[in-house]
Formats: sequence, structure tokens, C-alpha cells
Amino acid sequence: MVLMTLIARVADALPLAASMQEDEQQGRDLMDYQNQAKQLFRKLSQDPQPPARCSLETGPFIFHYVIERGVCFLVLCEQSFSKRLVFSFLEDLQTEFTSNYGQKVDSVSRPYSFIEFDSYIKKSRKNYMDSRARKNLSNINTELQDVHRIMVQNIEDVLVRGESLSALDSKASNLSVISQKYRKDARYLNLRSTYAKIAAIVIVIIVLLLFLRYTIW
Repeated sequence: MVLMTLIARVADALPLAASMQEDEQQGRDLMDYQNQAKQLFRKLSQDPQPPARCSLETGPFIFHYVIERGVCFLVLCEQSFSKRLVFSFLEDLQTEFTSNYGQKVDSVSRPYSFIEFDSYIKKSRKNYMDSRARKNLSNINTELQDVHRIMVQNIEDVLVRGESLSALDSKASNLSVISQKYRKDARYLNLRSTYAKIAAIVIVIIVLLLFLRYTIW
């Protein structure tokens, strides 16, 4: 379930639009996460090369975001919610927002200048939350087949420890390369081991045949 959606300009972390959970009690409970989102926007504005897509775990929830044309589209949702579905939702918001406000983003200076976009966010969220959408993920028009490769980090590493997302992304990429190299080396060693076993068996068979040949003759 998507609990909160925020859109901000990356250059200066200016919030452009938002949509919060309509339940009053839950809305109050999400205030801390809204503050985290604003801090995250500020961190992104200070990062020269932030990852274009990222996921950040925070307590029982997770932030997912997409950056496109200098605008960050961010949602907070339950960790159990489909990653592919939520990034499809973000792509949908990005397409519609860019179509309507893309030419105006750089010129506004007032926070939430496009707050009316909330109506589209709610409409789209309802469509993606629909049970039929969950059951028909394969029919979603998306290019996000590789969402499982999107970096997942803990938000404390960014907001508390001060790590930049680009640095974390680089570390994650390095770990991925090392992991791939390890798997490649492991496959190579396994293959060598298999060949060695086969060679040993062949040698034993040849020796046995030679022994039998000379013994019988």
C-alpha cells in the first residue's frame, strides 16, 4: 500500500506536489516519515550524481523514488508492496507530471506550486492499489523488468551517517561486481574439480583395462 507521495525539484529540494494518506490518525503517524522525505530531498540536492532510482528502508516502511528531468518522484509504502508495481506507479506519475508541468518546473519558487496534481496522484494510486492490478502485473506497460537490481539501502545511512546516495550506489555496484567475480570463480573451480574427477575415473579405467589385458594374455 502506498501511504505518501511527494514530488520535489532536485536542484533545491523545493516540494512541488504531495498526496498524503487521507486517514487523519495515520496521517499524523506519518509526519516523521514526511520529515525524513524532506531531509532526503535536501540530501539529493547536495549530491552531484544521485542514483536515478533507489529504495530506502525506514522502519516497517520503504521509500522508493525515481528522478527524471530534475524532478524526484518519491513514495512511502509498506515493504511487502510489489516493487515492480510501485515503480510502475512512479513512472506513471512522472509521465503525467512532465506532460502537464515539465515546462514550468524551473520557473516556480513557491512550495507546492502544483498541489492540484494531488487529484491525479489519488486517481492513479487507486488504480494501482486495485486488486486486479496486483493480479495482472505482467500486463502493466512498463520497462522495469530489472527493478530487482535497484539499490536498496537503509535511510539511516543517508540521513544519520551522512553517506551520499551516489557513494552508496558506488559501493553497491562494487559489491555486485565482486559478487559476480566470486560466482564466476566458483563456477570455474567447480568445473575444474569436475574435470579432475572425470580424468581420474578415466585413468583408473585405462589402468584397469591394461591390467586385465596383460593378466588375461
